[in-house]
Amino acid sequence: MGGVTVLTASYAGAASAPAYARLAELAAELAGEQLVRRDAAWPVVGYEDVRTAIAAAEALRSSASRGPAGELLRIALHSAPTAVQATRHAEHLLAIANPGQTLLTATTAALSDAAGITDLGVHRLRDLGSAERIFELTSTAQPLRSLDLVPNNLPVMFTSFVGRTTQVAALRTQLAGSRLVTLTGPGGSGKTRLAAQTAAQLAERWTDGVWWVDLSAITDSTQIPEAVAAAVGLLVEPGDRLLIGQLRHKQVLICLDNCEQIIDGVAEFVTALQIGCPEVTVLATSREPLDLPGEAVWRVPALSPDEARTLFLERSGTPADGVEAERAVRAICQRLDGIPLALELAAAWGRTLTPTQIEAGLEDRFGLLTKNVRGVAARQRTLAASIDWSYDLLDDDERRAFRRLAVFAGGFTLEAAATVSGAVPVVLARLVDKSLVVAENGRYRLLETIREYVAARLTDDDVRDRHLDHYLQVAEAAEPLLDSDRDAWRALIEPDRENFRTALDHGLAADDPDRGRRLAAALRWLWNLQATGTEGIGYLRRAIERAPDDRTLLQARLFYGYATVADTVDPFGYDAAGRGLDLATELGDDRLRSLFLAMVAVGEFFTDLQKAWDLTVEGVRLADGIGNEHARNANVGLQCVLLALWDRHDDLRPLLDRAAAGLVTSGERGIASTVLTTWSESLMSTGEPRKAVELAERALAAAEPLADFHRVGSARAQLASVLVRTGQADEARALMRPLLELAETAGSVVPNLGQAMSVISLWTGEYDAAVEWLARDAAPDSPLAGTFAPAMLLPTVAAAKRALGRDATELLERAAGLARAHKLPRPLSDVLDQLGRDAIAEQPDKAAELLHEALTIRVDHGLRTYLIDSLESLALLANHTNRPADAARLARAAANAREDIGLGVPADHPELPLSGEPALTLDEAVAYARRTRGARGRPSSGWASLTPTEEQVVALAVEGLSNPEIGERLFMSRGTVKTHLAHVYTKLGVANRTELASLKKA
Repeated sequence: MGGVTVLTASYAGAASAPAYARLAELAAELAGEQLVRRDAAWPVVGYEDVRTAIAAAEALRSSASRGPAGELLRIALHSAPTAVQATRHAEHLLAIANPGQTLLTATTAALSDAAGITDLGVHRLRDLGSAERIFELTSTAQPLRSLDLVPNNLPVMFTSFVGRTTQVAALRTQLAGSRLVTLTGPGGSGKTRLAAQTAAQLAERWTDGVWWVDLSAITDSTQIPEAVAAAVGLLVEPGDRLLIGQLRHKQVLICLDNCEQIIDGVAEFVTALQIGCPEVTVLATSREPLDLPGEAVWRVPALSPDEARTLFLERSGTPADGVEAERAVRAICQRLDGIPLALELAAAWGRTLTPTQIEAGLEDRFGLLTKNVRGVAARQRTLAASIDWSYDLLDDDERRAFRRLAVFAGGFTLEAAATVSGAVPVVLARLVDKSLVVAENGRYRLLETIREYVAARLTDDDVRDRHLDHYLQVAEAAEPLLDSDRDAWRALIEPDRENFRTALDHGLAADDPDRGRRLAAALRWLWNLQATGTEGIGYLRRAIERAPDDRTLLQARLFYGYATVADTVDPFGYDAAGRGLDLATELGDDRLRSLFLAMVAVGEFFTDLQKAWDLTVEGVRLADGIGNEHARNANVGLQCVLLALWDRHDDLRPLLDRAAAGLVTSGERGIASTVLTTWSESLMSTGEPRKAVELAERALAAAEPLADFHRVGSARAQLASVLVRTGQADEARALMRPLLELAETAGSVVPNLGQAMSVISLWTGEYDAAVEWLARDAAPDSPLAGTFAPAMLLPTVAAAKRALGRDATELLERAAGLARAHKLPRPLSDVLDQLGRDAIAEQPDKAAELLHEALTIRVDHGLRTYLIDSLESLALLANHTNRPADAARLARAAANAREDIGLGVPADHPELPLSGEPALTLDEAVAYARRTRGARGRPSSGWASLTPTEEQVVALAVEGLSNPEIGERLFMSRGTVKTHLAHVYTKLGVANRTELASLKKA
């Protein structure tokens, strides 16, 4: 390889001036050419041979070790075609070295045959290039000080950063003293690159990361929090409260790039950050200041003549051979005022034109723009001249394609470019070569300055129609994935979100809105991602209202889209589900009818569980009739929740397994997370707490890729709830901490936060907190008062109040009434158990009735985890009624069962004597408790022996209802009905329904 290997060295830390003087002396003794670096305080030595350079590095380290600060010496070597390139990269490598290290780039290591070179793996240097493999000649085993040590999303730059050493140093100082620094200057002046480079060099200052946010494609300031949250990887919702809440205690640098088109919105957002997030620093780039108090405005200067020359020559790829070429290059740099983008554009022609020809081309164009134009800065005129000139040098095909590319927002694919602009690959490639189009990661985009320039020349209105047509075709072609693989749909659609917004705005504003309405219908699920629901229902409502009297399938699809998005954004604001169901019925579309039935059932869910169930039954029937698994799963997902509420776990499990698998496979993460959460709670109830934790973790994993605040919040709350009940309170609190911060700082309503925190507080003995967390939702005048929700919440509140020594009878009786009205077994058994415990001291007979009724409900519905509570309650009763042996036996069985299934011990757990005899199993202990009820117990035969549930079964059987009908009425399986009837026949001494009816009449 031709070229040069550069050795550069410096001390880590604050070495003294004498130490650096000694280093310079040692370097001067080395073989090789001393390279002069005006902006470096350390030696730079060049070698034609890599082996000689490595030997020099070893000699320098040996000599330095015998002097002061020798242990702090760090050395870097890099090989490149030119000394300038080698030196620049070697210095970036040196910046990540630790004291005592000698580092080599992969290029240098490959050319060396030195022994003992250690591969340190792939690392990213502070020059913002791609990650590269680094080698060590020494053996320090220390982690490199690369960008990888700091969380960041700094952009990858594929060209070198030239010059700006003074500016970077000044910016470093500025950022040390100000929490808001804005780089200003005309388009193309290098604001973006300078900001990114400064951020990279200072990254370690911010322990929680450096986050780059490109605002160039954003035209609506309400989208700023969304863009920031997406860059940092935080949850989002409309507005900035949630984001600010998450950033409140973080040390981060947020780089807001290209603020000018939404300057007022950025100013408002930054003000909110400054007030709410004391450790957040903002580095912004804009054509004008944000004009905020405390803002440090830093105007980006032009490159110096030498820097401009270096940039032009490196980008053009050709040397300035000869006096005339050198003169022309310097003239070009002078006439372009050292503006980086102008130099880049001019240098792009270096492959086909000589420097003299480039200079001549600029001459005429500058002449056209020397007059004074009001409102346009001189450098903007200079940049416009360079772009004008580049534009005029394009051939007709290039120019036409270039103009049309202005219609794209946020980037585009090769296919999109060809379809919309007619830019065939070879034309697009030429535009990339000429720095007018940026190619990155398989996509293309125009720099915003270029896009603004060319958009003013886009007079072909047809291109906007083609843009709409293309993205409509993409969206409609992807629609089948919404039923089969939503993750694939998201990966296909999400990158073009900005283009879809542009196409929707154009299509819905057209005289004939049909294409815009079709696009809105096809994109319905896009707004369930990244918490953009409010924006989505805005588009969908506009689409619906552009043809309010339409009675076609398209209108029905728009209603469905609105209903699904509004479910978590504005569920009661617009009856899209009901209107859509009517229209789908009118059109005879069973698939949409099934989907709408699920959405209408969601609306009935809180107030009429049976009606919600009936709707989903019809939805499943329709879906099965047409063989549509997606429509079926939409209804079955809600059925799972209903069956769990009714504690019909035997009926629930087959649905859960099938629904969860289908939903996860198809990428329907929202419903999948809900189903997995339901499964988790079912396992917790039925005696499998460890598996409940696993399912809750799966629910959270399913929800997280959506970055949707509601779904992630619900999944976190469920996981925290099962963690604390399995004895992992610290883990539960840690999981909820981010959500608590959101609630406290952003004022966000986090789904199930109160319920989860109340359970955590109850189990850890913080009883006042347990009451307070549910005070609003459990109040008699709560918005939830008319729903089943208080029945689920009040037992926790009552338990906390009882632990505090307060009377909870009123709460428990209200909960019992709601639980009976909505037919909710588990909450009812919880209430009866607590009422029974309260009655032990004064009314042991009543306590026995209540506790055995709770036990029967738990046995009948398979609530094995809560059987442990029943055994402990009955042990308390036995202890009080002078049956210590029974008490100890039941308590021992309960304690063993807790340990066996992995259930934790709550803070209000009663102290009970434990039997020393071998423990009964859970089932044996339950059977024992029911057999040894004693004189206060229910008789073993006759009408008085029947449990309340058995009495209900008898009444319905005598009415003539079949087993399936009784099961549906009482929310139990037909097998459970059959078991109850068998018990009844035995207790009453009858053989069949006929004898039962006769006995009842008698």
